[in-house]
Amino acid sequence: MIFIVLAGFITSFLAPLLYRLLGRYVYVPMVLLPLAIFVCLCSFLPEVLAGQYVQQEYVWVSSLNINLQFYLDGLALFFALLISGFGTLVMLYAKGYLDDHPLLGRFYLYLTLFMTAMLGLVMSDNIFSLFVFWELTSISSYLLIGFKHKNETSRTSAWQALLVTGGGGLALMGGLILLGIGNNSYTLSDILVNNGFISHNLYLPALILILLGCFTKSAQFPFHFWLPNAMEAPTPVSAYLHSATMVKAGIYLLARLSPLLGGSEVWQYTLLLVGGVTAVMGALLALQKTDVKAILAYTTISALGLLVTMIGLNSELALEGMLVFLLAHALYKGTLFMVAGAVDHSTGTREVQELYGLGRQMKPVAIAATLAGLSMAGLLPFLGFIGKELLYEAALEDPAKELLAFAVTFIAGSVFACIATLVGYRLFWSKSTNSSPVKHAPGAMLYLPPLLLGTAGLAFGLWPELLATPILHRAAQSITGNTELLLELTLWHGFTLVLGLSLLTLLVGLLLYRFLPRLHQFAPALEAIYTYGPNNLYHKGIAGFLNSSRKFIGWLQNGYLRSYVATIVLTFSGLVLYTTFRNKPELALAEYASLLKNTELYEIIIMILMVAGLIFLMNTRSRLTSIVVMGLVGYSAALFYILFGAPDVAATQLLIETLTVVIFVLLLHKLPAFTYLSHVGHKYKYIFVSVIFGATMTYVLLFTQQHAVGSPLKDYYGQASYLEAHGRNIVNVILVDFRGLDTLGEITVLAIAALGIVGLLRLNPEKGGKR
Repeated sequence: MIFIVLAGFITSFLAPLLYRLLGRYVYVPMVLLPLAIFVCLCSFLPEVLAGQYVQQEYVWVSSLNINLQFYLDGLALFFALLISGFGTLVMLYAKGYLDDHPLLGRFYLYLTLFMTAMLGLVMSDNIFSLFVFWELTSISSYLLIGFKHKNETSRTSAWQALLVTGGGGLALMGGLILLGIGNNSYTLSDILVNNGFISHNLYLPALILILLGCFTKSAQFPFHFWLPNAMEAPTPVSAYLHSATMVKAGIYLLARLSPLLGGSEVWQYTLLLVGGVTAVMGALLALQKTDVKAILAYTTISALGLLVTMIGLNSELALEGMLVFLLAHALYKGTLFMVAGAVDHSTGTREVQELYGLGRQMKPVAIAATLAGLSMAGLLPFLGFIGKELLYEAALEDPAKELLAFAVTFIAGSVFACIATLVGYRLFWSKSTNSSPVKHAPGAMLYLPPLLLGTAGLAFGLWPELLATPILHRAAQSITGNTELLLELTLWHGFTLVLGLSLLTLLVGLLLYRFLPRLHQFAPALEAIYTYGPNNLYHKGIAGFLNSSRKFIGWLQNGYLRSYVATIVLTFSGLVLYTTFRNKPELALAEYASLLKNTELYEIIIMILMVAGLIFLMNTRSRLTSIVVMGLVGYSAALFYILFGAPDVAATQLLIETLTVVIFVLLLHKLPAFTYLSHVGHKYKYIFVSVIFGATMTYVLLFTQQHAVGSPLKDYYGQASYLEAHGRNIVNVILVDFRGLDTLGEITVLAIAALGIVGLLRLNPEKGGKR
């Protein structure tokens, strides 16, 4: 499995180079990669279908429990096959959709990276690597959504998707870490066998954080708004993202963790409430849209809500229905997005009010749309029919939750039937005097992938026992942990209550379709409601955050060096004083005061010189005098070092002061005019800051001297400096030998600073240089 991931990463970054070499034929290796991965994954089918699993581990950072661990059971293999199988068709479709695009190589890079991240996510067995792949899907989807980077709307939508899903990813990271701590393991396969975590005190915070991560990724209310905006991406991205990849990542993780986190009332009612609201809201919003991709995007939100609702029911039948519906949804939604892209590519519009009678001019696309629409509506003999019946059976299974689950399923199913009629029938086969003009017939690359997916929805419905049951059976066992669970999919269950409800759903859907034009006319009147919706609140929040940031930065970064230094000094002093006084330290000030009696006369004279120099410095208006006085203070400090037995430090201080004075004097005539503080109070403000900093450092030095901590390093350095490093100056030996790497870093910083100074000195604005 590691080779699958590596092959994906390597090929993705080679895509631009391959595009330069192969031109428009770059699609060949890009299509062959997911196809090869699909075939490779199929080689694991015998083991997985036999009830076993494949586990591989590659040690990375063992001390931190960060390893590349991969785990392939029924659920992981089911998702991996979906990702690679759909990836093959999307890569092929992208060739027809973006055939003449100059950035096709870059597009394949992003798309392959996205596919690889999804594969790594579903196959990961280590929670840290899972999180890395999780975030990589957000980053790569950001690049895909913003692919048309010259379009401001695309950039805004990409940024929105990254902020929402990335923020949820941070919450997920916290939840996964709590999960690892609470179970004393960071391997998913080990964590999932622990049945007692539900009573752990970390269960609730871990659950909340993980749900936040999953809800943002799978576009659950109130985080749903990023998904319809993501349709700004090219249609191949939308088809891939909405069908089998990113939005299903949250569903995958909820299903994967349901044996560990499920069973509690918090889990069940949170998922039922959030999933139910999302399903109903997405369905109602889909009825108000006229853009084909927007309609499909909102029905995706509704479908995701249905999937979350089924996971929340937490019964074996509900989880089986979730898996079957997930597969059916992936097949028909991928088809319909590709159909929408083909229609837009051929006609130049996606508005349903401008599209009629396209069946005669785009027959292969029309057939694909019809097949997908019939499956979406839940008609015999399509897989969508089996999925819808299982959803109804699961909804009616638990009397306590029957009403809520049934209402959600019925409303969403009715809207799906309405939208399926609109997209699968009206756009192509409705009778109209004027058919929509088609600029060009779609090529084979635009109609073959959706036609294959639409046919697959029919084939899975006709032969579910052969094509769907084996892998879905093992996937259901992986979720429930029940090896005795048997999943039996049949197309016909006889004349039952569920069949009646299914027919009623179709009738209500056709009724909705009949009144759909009136709903579209009424939709603008509802715009006022959405002023307080999550999408508008997001934009207002971002605008407010940016405005506050500008004001704060304008106050903080005001262009005055003295303000920056004062802020740093006050922050440092505050943190030091808070840290020391928090532990209520005792300082023997009386003992230190008594030591002042032993002060020598020459020490008092030097101190008086330094204080007088500082007072003079604060009142002088001459830059030359300021430099001389600062040098006087520095030389006085050097005298103290000599008197207290530190000649090497004194020598360093003398050299630095001399060099500083010389440089300042040489550059004096090049400096700008001397400016004064506009208000007298400003000067005293900075005097106060200086006194605070001096008092803090004095306190720290006295406290350190009083509470000295013995360290064997002092004796070690004293002995080893001469015997091992052959140096008599201990300080120099420590800097050069024992801390050589730190010193090298400091030298590097100084060298970079010197280069910057040279660059600044070479600027000459008076002669036309850049400012």
